[in-house]
Amino acid sequence: MDDVEHPLEPFWRGVIAYRLLTLLTVVGVTLYHLRTGYERPLAAVGVLVVMAVWTAVTSWGYLGGLPGAPDRRGLLALADLGVCVAIMATTPLVVRVAHLDEGGPGMGSIWTSGAVLACAVAFRITGGVLAAAVISAALVLSKQRFGVLELGDMQLLGLAGLTVGFAAHVLDRTAARLRRLVAEQAAAAERERLTRAVHDGVLQVLAHVQRRGAELGGGATELGVLAGEQETALRALLSGPGTTDASGYRDLAAALRILASDRVTVSAPGRPVELGGPVVDEVEGAVRAALANVALHAGPDARAWVLVEELPGAVEVSVRDDGPGIPEGRLAEAEAQGRMGVSRSIRGRVGDVGGTLTLDTGPDIGTEWVIRVPREDT
Repeated sequence: MDDVEHPLEPFWRGVIAYRLLTLLTVVGVTLYHLRTGYERPLAAVGVLVVMAVWTAVTSWGYLGGLPGAPDRRGLLALADLGVCVAIMATTPLVVRVAHLDEGGPGMGSIWTSGAVLACAVAFRITGGVLAAAVISAALVLSKQRFGVLELGDMQLLGLAGLTVGFAAHVLDRTAARLRRLVAEQAAAAERERLTRAVHDGVLQVLAHVQRRGAELGGGATELGVLAGEQETALRALLSGPGTTDASGYRDLAAALRILASDRVTVSAPGRPVELGGPVVDEVEGAVRAALANVALHAGPDARAWVLVEELPGAVEVSVRDDGPGIPEGRLAEAEAQGRMGVSRSIRGRVGDVGGTLTLDTGPDIGTEWVIRVPREDT
């Protein structure tokens, strides 16, 4: 499970291993050419010491640093990039021109490409490509030449940054999908457990009240109808996916289906209508307020219909009833008297999530609230 929560950890360990191996390579090559290829041998050794110290620092940081500390590996990768550029900038001061003319490496050599890999892991494709461009520019400027050898190094840097960045991006998205699947499976298991616990108690009592209310008649009939509606709502709650997934999204269609009853019909797409969890909460609350308004003002026999539609860049939810409608000026009069129920419960909720609300009402058409909230197309 730790690999799912932290999918890029193997990549960071790979960067550390690459850094250690390239450090050994650069140290070996530098010492081999120390007398003939370097204008200032002691300065070259000093640069190697700095590289070794920085390799130790980045290895510790790329492993995650102190347990429980914030993950600052992105900042460390940027610092790594800066240190590599500084190491490469010492090339004109340390390395002999003749050594470079013979195809010898500048200071840092392949060790500096570790910063490209680190930026690719931290910032995905964009970070890898930009870091490769920075190291490539530093390579040309520090060696003060641009030939076939430098071009080949630049191509390898760009390819490494692009490949590792793409791999990190794909792995991160795959892990996010897996976390979402695990969360949904856990929610399904919890609903199944609740269903078993509730079925032998609450659901049977509600079903019994519904039957007895129909048998007794009179005022008990309405009580039986209410019990039946609550039984339907509870069964929908136990069977429908109402949890927020690992990415913070909820299925709006499933959340609104729970509101269906003998007098409320809910129509929604068969596939999930995913929105941010807070958006679904507010839209669901607005729909509940509209339905409560129907039950309170439209009469006991009024019916309501909830329709969910997916539009380009938006989701639209309409709540319509066949009641007598809202008289003109009634809402404004209620607000003036301090009764802010509709404004706070419907307009306020929709406005908080950046949505729009329209009202169409009249004596012959009942009342229809239309809620539209923006959504990024996927």
